[in-house]
Amino acid sequence: MKGALRRKSNEHPELGYAKITRLLKQEGWQVGARNVQRLRRELGLAVPAKKPKRRRQGVSTGLPTKGKHRGHVWTWDFVHDTTKRGGKLRMLNIIDEYTRECLCIHVDRQINARKVKKIFSKLIDEHGAPEHIRSDNGSEFIERGLREWLAENEIKTLYIEAGCPWQNGYIESFNARLREECLNREELWTLTEARVVIEDWRWKYNHVRPHRSLGYITPNEFAQDEVGKEAQGQCRALGRATPSLRPSIDLLYDIEQIINPSRLTKALDQFG
Repeated sequence: MKGALRRKSNEHPELGYAKITRLLKQEGWQVGARNVQRLRRELGLAVPAKKPKRRRQGVSTGLPTKGKHRGHVWTWDFVHDTTKRGGKLRMLNIIDEYTRECLCIHVDRQINARKVKKIFSKLIDEHGAPEHIRSDNGSEFIERGLREWLAENEIKTLYIEAGCPWQNGYIESFNARLREECLNREELWTLTEARVVIEDWRWKYNHVRPHRSLGYITPNEFAQDEVGKEAQGQCRALGRATPSLRPSIDLLYDIEQIINPSRLTKALDQFG
């Protein structure tokens, strides 16, 4: 009996005790399923428990870092919802971690890796490319074609560990605000209506809603301050006055008739 049980179990390692019992009975063995189950355990023939398949993860090409200036680290994630009619809504959210600006909320029924690339490419045209992009290991974000395209544009990927959403805290916090302040408050009947309502909320988030971590100013105000600081820093590096204080050459020519030509020449020489 044990020999037959061992033989059948080796021939069909994927079958459990109940099906092995059936095969033994077909050969003429008078045995119950419980006895087969017990003997299989004693002989070490039980089918091992299934192991969950390991999910693919993206390979980070940059070192873990926190956004230190505008355009340093962008982060993206998906949010899902439904219309009142039951239609699916999928939103791709992209924010600048440093300024907290929401650069995009793209709303659609479905968003695949190709669409993600198209959306991101448009943002690069508008804002310039970030140095890093942080995300979870969603299939759209780890898709080979997208990763190769990011590498071609010299954008380093920062993939968080599986099951650790807190490592992408900025976008998770933003997603919560979007759901609490917009999705849970508005009745969205169609995709078109959802796009209009959500885009209106995005504008208010950037231009009206004070942000505590930014000193109770809006992300847009904070970003504009950063633009001014960057411009001043560039002027200092070139040894020039700040743009707002530097007179233009056109202005000097406009007043040519009311100042001495020799003084005009000296002024032009002074300002290059």
